[in-house]
Amino acid sequence: QVQLVESGGGLVEPGGSLRLSCAASGSIFSIDDMGWYRQVPGKERELVARITSGGSTNYADSVKGRFTISRDNAKNTVYLQMNSLKPEDTAVYYCNAIIIEKFSTEREYWGQGTQVTVSS
Repeated sequence: QVQLVESGGGLVEPGGSLRLSCAASGSIFSIDDMGWYRQVPGKERELVARITSGGSTNYADSVKGRFTISRDNAKNTVYLQMNSLKPEDTAVYYCNAIIIEKFSTEREYWGQGTQVTVSS
């Protein structure tokens, strides 16, 4: 059983910073792409940033220059450093990973979500 557990969300003032973490655990053989998505009520979930196992990254235009995604392959963990936060960044942030389990095939997993609120 594979799990993604997120941490690091919370309330921050505009212009502030937060760092999200997402650790994968369980019967993992390898992890391919990892990423962060976000969703606000009434809207579809949208990509924030993704990173490949080799470290290549891509970002939504709305966060380029402000957010940085990284990963620690030894710890099966992906991070999202969020700087210069804006009220429009307020959302539930979800971790996503493409994981190959031991003695199994590749599957997509989601974390439970962590709330990020940017407000004064």
